Amino acid sequence: MATAYCMKCRKKVEIKDPKQVTLKNNRPAVQGVCSVCGTKVFSIGKL
Repeated sequence: MATAYCMKCRKKVEIKDPKQVTLKNNRPAVQGVCSVCGTKVFSIGKL
């Protein structure tokens, strides 16, 4: 599973419903929802 830093929880959390996206400069990234509080989280790198 992918992890990302949640700004609201102030810790690294598992990403719920991870979605692979590509940034403008063609770098891979993962976008999803924090499994603890439900806010959007974002992580640069592959799944």
